[in-house]
Amino acid sequence: MKRVYVNEKWCLGCHLCEYNCAFANSGCDDMVKALKGKDIYPRIKVEGDDKITYAVSCRHCTDPICVRSCISGALSKSEDGMVSIDKNKCIGCLTCVLVCPYGAISQDETGAVQKCELCLRNSSGEPACVKGCPNRAIVYEER
Repeated sequence: MKRVYVNEKWCLGCHLCEYNCAFANSGCDDMVKALKGKDIYPRIKVEGDDKITYAVSCRHCTDPICVRSCISGALSKSEDGMVSIDKNKCIGCLTCVLVCPYGAISQDETGAVQKCELCLRNSSGEPACVKGCPNRAIVYEER
């Protein structure tokens, strides 16, 4: 399965991946209307300090503890290996946020959880964070 990988040596810490992710998942056709003056809720986030930065996103683990810990059954793993969220089932207990060893799950503006779903629901081709990374620090590939 293809996944998002980050090369921290190339990450500039510019946060463009976050903006591209938030826009891709906004449902809007215009980035300015989707993001200007609003809080953004990206499914990828840049972490680090002044020496090293890197983007954190869901790793679609082979044995995802988030899926096993989800008390409402909102998280599931498909046959192709992608971990996804059914927002209609999510009760906002945040157990998955607590157990994710990578810190890749967060709350959205409604209180439900969100995580990277590889932009499979909102676009074709590669994820928006990969397309929008100016330094190619984020890649979408099978390893």
